Amino acid sequence: MENRQTIENREDVSLLVRSFYAKIRKDATLGPIFNKIVTDWETHLELLTDFWETQLFLQRKYTGDPIKAHQKTDDIMNNTITMEHFGIWLNHWFATIDELFTGDTAWIAKNRARKMNTMLYMKIYEHRASK
Repeated sequence: MENRQTIENREDVSLLVRSFYAKIRKDATLGPIFNKIVTDWETHLELLTDFWETQLFLQRKYTGDPIKAHQKTDDIMNNTITMEHFGIWLNHWFATIDELFTGDTAWIAKNRARKMNTMLYMKIYEHRASK
C-alpha cells in the first residue's frame, strides 16, 4: 500500500484505465461482453483514457457519448445488461484505484464512477422502455 501515488496526469490515468480493463477482460461476467463489443482494444483504451482525463482534470479531450455507447451495447446484448454488471464493473474500478492510487483525485474517480454507474444504467432502462 505504501507504493500508491496520487493521480496527477494522463500517464496515471492511462495506468488506471489499462490496469482496470485488463481485469475486466478476464472477468467471467464482463469479459465476454467487452471482448465481443470492443474490436480494437488499443483505440478503446485511448478513448477511455481521454474520457477519464476529461472527468478528472477537465481537459476536454473526450468527445464521445457514453450514454449512446452503453445503450448500443445493451441492444447488441439483447437487453441483458443488469445492475449486477454495473456493480461488478464498479467493484473492479474501486479495487484497481485502491491498488494503485491514493488521494483526492482517486476519491473523485471513485465518486464520478459511482454516479455514472447509476446514471448509465437508468439511461439503458429508459432506452429499453422507449422501444
